Amino acid sequence: MRILLLEDDIMIAEVLGDTLKAAGYAVDWVADGLQAETALNSHQYNLALLDIGVPKQDGLTVLRHLRAQTTATPAIVITARDTVEERILGLDSGADDYMVKPFEPSELLARIRAVIRRQSGHANPVLSNGHISLDPATREACINGFSQRLSAREYALLYSLLLHPGTILSRQDLEERLYGWNEEVESNAVEVVIHGIRKKLGADAIKNVRGLGWLVSKSA
Repeated sequence: MRILLLEDDIMIAEVLGDTLKAAGYAVDWVADGLQAETALNSHQYNLALLDIGVPKQDGLTVLRHLRAQTTATPAIVITARDTVEERILGLDSGADDYMVKPFEPSELLARIRAVIRRQSGHANPVLSNGHISLDPATREACINGFSQRLSAREYALLYSLLLHPGTILSRQDLEERLYGWNEEVESNAVEVVIHGIRKKLGADAIKNVRGLGWLVSKSA
């Protein structure tokens, strides 16, 4: 799961980045609106976190340009501007949610999960293919009545597969969901994560399609 973070305050960006990475998200951080537009036009994101008062181009302009395109990338505005009028403007500009700083990181994570869930068409907060279930709030995966807590990257990979059971994701697809711009990716990084999941949930939890990638079964 990959998130774009638009935030010009370095300290806030570092705290949010660490929080998001610990929760299993890959994070690309930019400090101005023009960089944000370049990133959104160049990469596919599961969600964008947009501060409003940033240099070169404000976050609401970035949001409006994003909504003028065909992409349905979810977006949450994170800002210190807290008047009712500004909240209405943010939501009417296309934001899926609006959070006023300061906020608790745990609340931000819950709102991210809710927005991504809605965008993906999953009403139930627990993802399942009828065989494996995954609770995003706890990072616990359950199979045959047996629960295991996954690491951040194990969770991110399994979540990506369970969003679309039966769909093959390639190595590149999974790397883009697991790693941000500045993170070094070993050649066997995806295999290592998958091995960890299989060790916890069983060898059949994730299936390999030789030469194409990996998937979880569409139904039990």
